Amino acid sequence: MRVAIAGAGLAGLSCAKYLTDAGHTPIVLERRDVLGGKIAAWQDEDGDWYETGLHIFFGAYPNMLQLFRELGIEERLQWKEHTMIFNQPDTPGTYSRFDFPDIPAPWNGVMAILGNNEMLTWGEKISFGMGLIPAMIRGQQYVEEMDKYSFSQWCQKQNIPSRVEKEVFIAMSKALNFINPDEISATILLTALNRFLQEKDGSKMAFLDGSPTERLCQPLVDYITARDGQVRLNAPLKEILVAEDGTVRGFVIRGVHGAADEVLTTDVYVSAMPVDPLKLMVPQPWKELECFQKLQGLEGVPVINLHLWFDRKLTDIDHLLFSRSPLLSVYADMSNTCKAYADPSRSMLELVLAPAKDWIGKSDQEIIAATMAELAKLFPHHFSGDESASLLKYHVVKTPRSVYKATPGRQACRPDQRTPVVNFYLAGDYTMQEYLGSMEGAVLSGKLAAQAIVEDKQQRTRRN
Repeated sequence: MRVAIAGAGLAGLSCAKYLTDAGHTPIVLERRDVLGGKIAAWQDEDGDWYETGLHIFFGAYPNMLQLFRELGIEERLQWKEHTMIFNQPDTPGTYSRFDFPDIPAPWNGVMAILGNNEMLTWGEKISFGMGLIPAMIRGQQYVEEMDKYSFSQWCQKQNIPSRVEKEVFIAMSKALNFINPDEISATILLTALNRFLQEKDGSKMAFLDGSPTERLCQPLVDYITARDGQVRLNAPLKEILVAEDGTVRGFVIRGVHGAADEVLTTDVYVSAMPVDPLKLMVPQPWKELECFQKLQGLEGVPVINLHLWFDRKLTDIDHLLFSRSPLLSVYADMSNTCKAYADPSRSMLELVLAPAKDWIGKSDQEIIAATMAELAKLFPHHFSGDESASLLKYHVVKTPRSVYKATPGRQACRPDQRTPVVNFYLAGDYTMQEYLGSMEGAVLSGKLAAQAIVEDKQQRTRRN
């Protein structure tokens, strides 16, 4: 069976990988000249990589970790010390840590919280722990029900002091969905907290040892093409052609560089595009179907990723850092955390600017000026006096529509991988799966779409 897949991000490539495992032939179409979608990366004229985002792999990503094992590239994940590190805005240049001891969950998480005495008082820790009890006892069912509240509203409902949100969860909210706690659905943060508390290594973090395009996406392409699948770059989907019975009769691929359009005909079709372009692509005959109407309730959130190269080392910390800055979300010195970007004498900071809705339309120069002002607070000893660190170069990567904006009520808008159109399926982190908008969610959605295609094919074969 031949399957056309629009989109060569993690969802599309994962879907193709699992279809080849089942003996089918995927043809992946990517509109750009680079793999990866929301994890794409590019090289500049100096050979330095810059990426769409700061991509962190968690121990609570079972499908992603299984994919690494199946591709034989587990060693490319560089696991870090099991801790979470927060900047201290009131004492610039200092950090506060949540260290997870090597004991079973949830006790390692409890000990990490109890062991931090800089950010929360004992009363706040107890109130927060009491507030989490319903989520821990009732599990994911309770977590899903809390989608009607923002995280701020949920904290109020559980009598959790507002300082807990300010000290810890503004940073986590921006890291998970690039928005603040008063906007984000309680389901998002509660899902992450449940994973971190229920799995011993759930919150343990790893960095990839190089660019995602080379070190993760290319092995997927090699795996797919070695089994007779195809991955085509510069192949943008222009139109979904619909037959009289409402099924797909072909994908129109827009010709590039003066080439004519092409109609690709296969047995099954998959959209692994982000939700925003998919909404524009839905054929008129499908617009009244509930599955596609629900998509109107989803839209991507803007995010800006920054890369700054300096003439000296700013930090030796080999880990993700939560900035607790009003402008910045998380950052890392990639010269410490990533093997391919290693430099013993100079720093390359990768930072996420969030929320970005007020910044996405500003110039790169304005964004960098504001970022440097924040860095002067994070690294006061390096950006003052006559020997101030110098910025050598930078890249600003804007994504006007990234992962879906997970405000309250969005869970009801997320579609299944199966659609009412019998030969058309969906893959993408916005589709319904338990890991929300993330790399893990993208991989799982691709796997679920492939499973649905294989199961439906088997059922049709049995009926015939």
